[in-house]
Amino acid sequence: LKLEMPTVNLEREVAVLATVPGVVQSLKRCAVTWQKLISGVLKEQLKKVPEGNGPLAEINLWRENNAALRALTEQMKLPEVQKVLEILQEAEPEFTGDLQIVLSDLKKHHMEAQDNVKFLSTLERHLKNLSTGRGVDVISSVIPSLLNALRLVWIMSRHYNKDARMVPFLERISWEISERVRRVVDLQTLFKQDTATAKKKITEAKNTLEQWKKCYFTTCIQVEESGSKRYWKFDVKSLFEKTDYMVSICQDLYDIFQVAEELQNIFIPELITVTENPKAVDELQREVNIVISPMEDLSFDPFRVENARDWAFVVEEFREDVVVEIVEQIFVQNLKDPPLYKNHPPVAGAISWSRSLSQRIRHTITLFQEEEELLSSGRGQKVQQIYLQVTKKMEEYEAQKYRQWRERAEHVIPLLLKDTLLTLSSATDEPVIVRKSVGFALNFSPEIQEIITEAKYMEQLGLPVPEMARYVALQEDKYLRYTNKLKVMLSRYHKLMEMMNEAEIKLLDHHVKELWRILRAGHKRLTWKSVGIGEFIVQCTQTIGRLELLVHQIHQISEDISSKLRSIESTNLFKFPHSKNGDKYPGAKEFFDYVKCEQAKDVEQLVRKYSTIPQLLIEVERRVAYTNSGKSPKLASYYAYWENRIYQVLIQLIVKNLQAFNATILANVPLLQIEAVLSAPEITLQPNDSEIEKMTMQSIQDCVEVTKHFTRWMHGTCIECPPQHVRADEVVTFSFYSDVSQSPLVIEHAVLITQNIQKLLESLRKCLNQWNKYDQLWKLDKDAVLDRLAAEKPPCVVFDEHLQFYLTVTQEVTQWPLVKDEQFIRLQLVPLASAVQENAKSWMMSLGKLLNELAKEELLSLQDEIQVGVFSL
Repeated sequence: LKLEMPTVNLEREVAVLATVPGVVQSLKRCAVTWQKLISGVLKEQLKKVPEGNGPLAEINLWRENNAALRALTEQMKLPEVQKVLEILQEAEPEFTGDLQIVLSDLKKHHMEAQDNVKFLSTLERHLKNLSTGRGVDVISSVIPSLLNALRLVWIMSRHYNKDARMVPFLERISWEISERVRRVVDLQTLFKQDTATAKKKITEAKNTLEQWKKCYFTTCIQVEESGSKRYWKFDVKSLFEKTDYMVSICQDLYDIFQVAEELQNIFIPELITVTENPKAVDELQREVNIVISPMEDLSFDPFRVENARDWAFVVEEFREDVVVEIVEQIFVQNLKDPPLYKNHPPVAGAISWSRSLSQRIRHTITLFQEEEELLSSGRGQKVQQIYLQVTKKMEEYEAQKYRQWRERAEHVIPLLLKDTLLTLSSATDEPVIVRKSVGFALNFSPEIQEIITEAKYMEQLGLPVPEMARYVALQEDKYLRYTNKLKVMLSRYHKLMEMMNEAEIKLLDHHVKELWRILRAGHKRLTWKSVGIGEFIVQCTQTIGRLELLVHQIHQISEDISSKLRSIESTNLFKFPHSKNGDKYPGAKEFFDYVKCEQAKDVEQLVRKYSTIPQLLIEVERRVAYTNSGKSPKLASYYAYWENRIYQVLIQLIVKNLQAFNATILANVPLLQIEAVLSAPEITLQPNDSEIEKMTMQSIQDCVEVTKHFTRWMHGTCIECPPQHVRADEVVTFSFYSDVSQSPLVIEHAVLITQNIQKLLESLRKCLNQWNKYDQLWKLDKDAVLDRLAAEKPPCVVFDEHLQFYLTVTQEVTQWPLVKDEQFIRLQLVPLASAVQENAKSWMMSLGKLLNELAKEELLSLQDEIQVGVFSL
């Protein structure tokens, strides 16, 4: 909106321009244009209404008005416009009267719009949260602060302090709240959600609507108490008629979901899995959903007041269908296997379930009877008839369940109380030797506990409890105390028996049998009616405790023995010498002597550990048999057990060491060295094959003979056998050697080591065979060869060929590797190479000597021929 400015020159004084007719006429036309424009804008703005039903639409309208009127007001304040008005006031005062009225209206309406925008803007944040906030919980939190802000606007504003302004604005807020609630409680989506979520949404919506009304009246009181003379005495019906109606609809919806939830809870979801016919329960749940489902597709909006009658009809029809028909189906289909509430016993639980159905149907029928029109209708009469039939069936069902339980309880309780406290978990009644497999189990029938629980619930249901059942129920704490103590006692007994091996059970045979004798009273004599149950439990517990202490002490001693045996078993009997200077290794004899020497040191330690074992067994004897002889008959089997353990440990000691020695032989890590030497006419090892094999076998034998130092015990004791004089000059000591040496495992590993040594020596022999290419150096008869050459007197070239051959041999030998590592043996070839070179050089020396002699002989012969020739001249 833009005012049309005059085209005349206004630079002169006002008084001067007011006397110029042409200027005045031009300005009058301009002023008329302004007046029409401002009047039109005012008329148009006053006609406008908010675009929408919410409160934000009203604030936006005032903001638009303020913007339009401010544009005109600012233009009217321009110096040029003010000068025009001064000129016209000077020239024709009566002409400006109408324009001044219009300008006054503009100022008044602009100030109103400006004031309203200022105060209503303080509400805008709350109203935006009200309009767009997520969830009705946001609305609930906004309402108090919004009404408080409205109260301040009412007190301070010059325009929104009147009913004409405030009531419509409050109606818009009420509309916004109801619209938000209606969107949250959307029936098409509400009935597709789970019951808990739906009920929560409905409750929040209902609380929001109620809070709106409650906060309004609270604000009314605050306005009065503020001292303001302008009270909130608005039309309550216009503000809350719709929201109050929506509260009633929310309550109806909540009741519908509550009924559906109660019906579904009758099924006890946690017990559906153990119901004989869970499909039937699912079918009943589907029936409930079918009754609810029509509400998802209503042809009308239940939140509109004009649809109140249609909604009331839907609600009443739901109550009739659910309460009568669905409950009847639930009862009939679950008679044989009723779903039970948590912790309820079968019979009392079934009666409770039947009564819950009865109460549910009775409560709804009572509400139904309050509606006389429905009660007198044909459908109402039918509903009543079905109700009476169903409740009669339920009463008969409850009576039958109770009667059967009573008869069963009176018959079975005396029989159950005659049961013994314990039962055997093995078929053997009285074994000669108590075995680990013999166990006891608590013989308290679960049916007793069930009868006790049934009796409690029957009493809560107001049903008479039989005397026997009442007696048992009064003894519940005592039975519970006894069963718990018996369970703990039996757990200790079985744990104790599991702790002992067969040797220990034989060792403690007397103690275990004594415990068995005491436990047998609970298996044979004591029943749940006996008066000595407490004393029996105490006696068993004390006996088990004493045996536990003894077993613990024996286990400590056994662990000491086992520790010594583990140390013996892990001993390394093959300790090897280290190489000298990193590359020089001991010879074979030095190597095996070192091993034997170290074995002797280890044997001393092993025998010392072994000799302490009898003393530990005597300590066991002292605790079990109260003697310290080392030959108690009660411990004979226990001595034999440990002697066998020692034998097994010695077998493992020898086998593990032989395995380690075999692994050392096969490893490609040299530990000893031997030499290859020329012993004409053969190339041999030094020491030779048989000597190496013999030393290896001796080392194996030394290892096995370690067990000769472990003297056997005399039969039935842990005392070492003294040496036996077989003959006058022969003494025999009984040791583990004879048994260990004949062990198939020991023999197998000894043979394996021998075979591997033989393979190793064969491999070394193949290496030496490569040097046989030079065997003519030492196998030929040097004197015969030289005599033949001397007789033949070959030319020098023949001698040159022979000499070149032997020279080549001496040079070629230096190119051969002089060290050969084969598994754990390093073969030194230097002596062999030197011997080959020496033989070649010897041939060269002999050939040189022969050549010298032949040459000398020819020289002398030539000299004689020359002399003969000279003389003949």
